[in-house]
Amino acid sequence: MTVKIKRAYEPAEKLDGKRILVDRLWPRGIRKEDASVWTWMKEIAPSIETRKKFAHRPENWNQFREDYARELCENELLKDLRRLADSGLITLLYAAKDESHNNAVVLRDILLNFEEFEKDCRSH
Repeated sequence: MTVKIKRAYEPAEKLDGKRILVDRLWPRGIRKEDASVWTWMKEIAPSIETRKKFAHRPENWNQFREDYARELCENELLKDLRRLADSGLITLLYAAKDESHNNAVVLRDILLNFEEFEKDCRSH
C-alpha cells in the first residue's frame, strides 16, 4: 500500500495515483476543473468542532490526532479509503500550509497502521 500526502496547491503528477481531497472545504483559489482531483471526500475530514479546537496550532497536535482518530472510528468512509489504498497508489490532498500538522497526515498514518487503529477503536 502506498499512501502519499500533498498540498492541493501543488501540481498533479503521474506518480500521484488517485488524488483524493480530504478537506471539508474546497481549497481557496483553485478552480474545480483545474484541480486534478479524482474525488473529494469532504465527509472524512475532521468535524468543524475538532478543526476549530486544533486551530492549526502545533501545540494542539496530539489532542487533535486523538480527537480526529476517535471521529474516524465512526466514519464508514475510512473503509472506502482503505480499499482504495489497497487497490493502488493514492495521494491525500489537503490545503493547510503546515505540511506536518494536518488531517491528511493523520489519515495516512491510520491507513498505514489500519489493523492497530481498528483494535484501538474496538477498545474504546
